[in-house]
Amino acid sequence: MPNIKSAKKRVELSKVAYEKNKADKTHLKTVIKKFEAALVSGDRAAAEAAYKDAVVAVDKAEQKGLLHKNNAARKKSSMALKMNKLA
Repeated sequence: MPNIKSAKKRVELSKVAYEKNKADKTHLKTVIKKFEAALVSGDRAAAEAAYKDAVVAVDKAEQKGLLHKNNAARKKSSMALKMNKLA
């Protein structure tokens, strides 16, 4: 455990950041799973709505630094290919 005041503060801030990042990553995974579930169900309208939500979530995760830009592009490309196969 740190003794210096600034080190104590840094520990607390890193805990807060860790929890926020964890929640954001969980939300991203949930949105992507909802898209996958909509694809499996075969409902075009639900899949399109879930696709839009998933793309927005991936873009936000990229902006926040949770995903590398190439990782985000790969996820969006993969979802677009799956969406087009549903057509």
